[in-house]
Amino acid sequence: MTDEQGKIPDPTIASRRSVLRGLAGGGAALGALAAAPAVAQSVKQPPGRDAEAAQQVQPFHGVHQAGIVTPSPAAGLVASFDVLATSRPDLERLFRTLTERIAFLMGGGAPPELDPKFPPADSGVLGPVIVPDNLTVTAAVGASLFDQRFGLAEAKPRELVTMTRFPNDALDPEYCHGDLLLQFSSNTPEANIHALRAVLKATPDLLALRWKLDGFLPAATRTGRKETARNLLGFKDGTANPNPADAAAMDRIVWIQPGTGEPAWTMGGTYQVVRIVRNFVERWDRTPLGEQEAIIGREKASGAALGLKDEFDVPDYSGDPEGKTMPLDAHIRLANPRTRETANSLVLRRPFNYSRGVTRSGQLDMGLLFICFQASLNAGFIAVQNRLNGEPLEEYIKPTGGGYFFALPGVPDKDGYLGQGLLQSVST
Repeated sequence: MTDEQGKIPDPTIASRRSVLRGLAGGGAALGALAAAPAVAQSVKQPPGRDAEAAQQVQPFHGVHQAGIVTPSPAAGLVASFDVLATSRPDLERLFRTLTERIAFLMGGGAPPELDPKFPPADSGVLGPVIVPDNLTVTAAVGASLFDQRFGLAEAKPRELVTMTRFPNDALDPEYCHGDLLLQFSSNTPEANIHALRAVLKATPDLLALRWKLDGFLPAATRTGRKETARNLLGFKDGTANPNPADAAAMDRIVWIQPGTGEPAWTMGGTYQVVRIVRNFVERWDRTPLGEQEAIIGREKASGAALGLKDEFDVPDYSGDPEGKTMPLDAHIRLANPRTRETANSLVLRRPFNYSRGVTRSGQLDMGLLFICFQASLNAGFIAVQNRLNGEPLEEYIKPTGGGYFFALPGVPDKDGYLGQGLLQSVST
């Protein structure tokens, strides 16, 4: 059977139309839904929403902020802001507002019902009840917050500076730096967008959005086993990452500790690096597989280091001093030479992939939203990046934005707020 235009009708469209006619007919709607159980289920649970995953909750209160050693979910978003507050009391109001909003959004719940003559309390993106959806929101401050506006100069973390250009960088000022950075992570992009809008709604006189970028991770499970996510070059990314569940390792690599010369208020915080690294994927996809693997230093399919069998086999570069098996300029060998002298340059990576359209030259604008945390910015990311300068991979990547930030310590209890130690550490 064909319609009046000679086309075969789509049976799913016909089914939806019958349901809509039923809805218009009042009581007949129930019969229509009963006749179309798949449609009825989609009304009960919107497509793309995993009901069980939507109820996953990460704790807000603690010595450290969530979203740092928390396992990475599928969706990420970083948003950088200029602080509009002009006094320290207003800055405290900003931090208290962020604390209240983030704690509520991470826990979920029903927003208050307001008089319909006024704007609603919530955007409604997640429906009438906000689901936690494994959301974490991590707050970090940039070096620019410690200027003369709030009298915080004496409390600035010792190594916090404005990110400078490395030789292969082409930094876009519109996607760099900021007074405040919020990192959103959750199971779905909708939860991140909802949380960002909720923060913006609550801080119109305190924050101005400077730049943002959304990120994602591919499916991380196969045959029920956790797998290392792949980047958009097709290689596993983070194989040699320290184990975030190892508290002793995190104390050594990530969290600021006493006796390091850092201000006392920074204990429990960490340095955060964000880098927007564009991948020239068209060029990469035309590069021979053997050359790709030599550039990275790993087999593309398995993730194993060259010359080894398993992804997690640890390479011994001392037995290959001339680089016959693992090239001396392979990315993984330069990033982590595995020597006693470079043992203190480990970082905790927590990156996402990104894709944001097409460039003016008609190329795909996609790559890596690189994020890492470390107790020392100089010994961590900066040392690693200096070793990578000039590597063969630079032909296929171009860092275009990001910045250095300091992720604030956590809020141990309900009486505290983000940034409390910082504000109380300086004289009035």
